[in-house]
Amino acid sequence: MGRGRAKAKQTKVARDLKYRTHETDFGALANELHGDDRNTTDQVDPEVLEKWSDYDPQRD
Repeated sequence: MGRGRAKAKQTKVARDLKYRTHETDFGALANELHGDDRNTTDQVDPEVLEKWSDYDPQRD
């Protein structure tokens, strides 16, 4: 018992995926899956890099 609601939800999701009207950007999907991220936000600011360039954690 109780499977009716779960099955109805799965059917709704499957129908939504099957009949979705917007186009998929397969190029962006491929880039994401292959790790080809050209819009990196992880780049370090040169001023911060220069500030910590003399820092050596093993030198105490």
